Amino acid sequence: MDNPTAAKNMISSLDLTSLNHNDTTETITTLCRKAETKYGNVAAICVYPQFISVALREAPQGVKIATVVNFPEGNSDIKNVEKEIKKAIKSGADEIDAVLPYKQLLSGNEEYCRQYLQMCRNCCEEKTLKIIIESGELKTTALIKKASQMCIEEGADFIKTSTGKTKVSATPEAANAILEVIKASGKNVGFKASGGIKTTEDAKKYLVLVNAILGNARISKKHFRIGASSVLSDLLKTIEQGF
Repeated sequence: MDNPTAAKNMISSLDLTSLNHNDTTETITTLCRKAETKYGNVAAICVYPQFISVALREAPQGVKIATVVNFPEGNSDIKNVEKEIKKAIKSGADEIDAVLPYKQLLSGNEEYCRQYLQMCRNCCEEKTLKIIIESGELKTTALIKKASQMCIEEGADFIKTSTGKTKVSATPEAANAILEVIKASGKNVGFKASGGIKTTEDAKKYLVLVNAILGNARISKKHFRIGASSVLSDLLKTIEQGF
């Protein structure tokens, strides 16, 4: 797939994101106005819960509103996360990006992680649930695969690599491990790469992996997302340049 074609595909699979401590109504409004391009709209706007109402008001029609919970540390009490999810959905969120309590997994407490995932699935009901496994902190392929398997077994719609708030975010190696687990499961689970993706070249690595492991049919916003704040401008530049 040439770069301009890849860029068009990735715009339609982009979760245009702003998760900064200094976000304001104005910055989120500006973000939402970038979501509509002459090559199509992005898949979703991803913001902190307090900006859901702004995104609902300002985002183009058809663009989903995503928000984060248990973010970014992943160490909130399950009951508190349940309240976060319910509040976000009541506020109008279409998609929930929830951080797995990965420190519990690192300490061997798999059962706690499963209870957490079950709660997230139950609370989200028909809403899209993306679980952030924080692959850079899990480090090993074995743990990344274990986390991914749990997410699939407990009903996650997407497995997402990272919060973008740790030293190591998305990597092709982690993505490969996640995608292998999705393929082996035979289930219709999506994949989202997030963190440190700034250029068309960065993003295309993940599109190529999805195509190679899961097939071209999975390259759509229903199954593939890129979470980023700054990559859109480079995707547009790639299309305009034609290479």
